[in-house]
Amino acid sequence: MTSHSFAELLSRIRIERPLIHHITNAVTINDCANVTLCIGAAPVMAEAPEEVREMVAMADALVLNIGTLSRRQVGAMLSAGREANACDIPVILDPVGAGATRMRTESARMLLDALHIAVVKGNAGEVGVLAGADAQVRGVDFSSIGGDPVTVARAFAEDAGITVVISGATDIVTDGKRVLLVDNGHEMMGRLSGTGCMAASLAGAFAAVAGDYVVSSAAALAAFGIAGEKAAALASGPYSFRTALFDELASLIPDDIVRDARVRLL
Repeated sequence: MTSHSFAELLSRIRIERPLIHHITNAVTINDCANVTLCIGAAPVMAEAPEEVREMVAMADALVLNIGTLSRRQVGAMLSAGREANACDIPVILDPVGAGATRMRTESARMLLDALHIAVVKGNAGEVGVLAGADAQVRGVDFSSIGGDPVTVARAFAEDAGITVVISGATDIVTDGKRVLLVDNGHEMMGRLSGTGCMAASLAGAFAAVAGDYVVSSAAALAAFGIAGEKAAALASGPYSFRTALFDELASLIPDDIVRDARVRLL
């Protein structure tokens, strides 16, 4: 498990151009589509219940994001997720705001119970709520967790049989046995709406070409963080950073990951 294996996954994305089906939130849908394109994959944003199963059958990964959920959308997610499971393609769940309202929390838990989820990616509070830990979530951006987030993530991953990602200054990736810590990134990423959603899209793109979702998730976060570091050196504020972030992702090459990825095995 080295930076060379992370770089190889980027090369595979660029060669295979996997189709990543999103059912995601209205605030960041365009950014999620563009970040998927920039990394080298192909996005499709389809949530009509009448077509989601057909669309999933053509896809290589499914990303579910509850940021602006509705009952109709949750039903579409359930239908799409079942088809993804039948087709044996990875499902990435981003439980945006889980813990902030009962509907969000119950919807995220229902999807976890009803579907085989490959990767859950959230902030510390969202993951803590789903893990049953002492956690607080206010809105979709502010969260906190009581106790050690690595311990919480590891126990949740082991109990649920999934890969768990907690995003933060240092990202945590675990399947309950292995724990990888990703130190790449820049504080500007926290000043821009939607970077968490974009990270879930990248997790889907990398999972689409990998069988090991701990490795693919760490690779996605390292690639995103490296692009963020490069973008911050060019930007004068949040919106110029946004533009630079897309540009740096699009120009990212495997050698950048080999040289700059900062991933530790705990």
